[in-house]
Amino acid sequence: MYILSNGRKTVLYTGMTNSLETRIWQHKTKAIAGFTKRYNCDRLVYFETFQDVKQAIAREKQIK
Repeated sequence: MYILSNGRKTVLYTGMTNSLETRIWQHKTKAIAGFTKRYNCDRLVYFETFQDVKQAIAREKQIK
């Protein structure tokens, strides 16, 4: 589970992935269209790791 921000630190995006390094690269290179590309969210500001995907999903929902 991770949280991204934009350069102005005015927008936050919460996501989940099994490969944080790859996913952050995708956000930074704007490889995937959507919210983070539109609002230039490419700065990792926080992350947590989980052994169980269900726990990660629950935590993401809790934060949202």
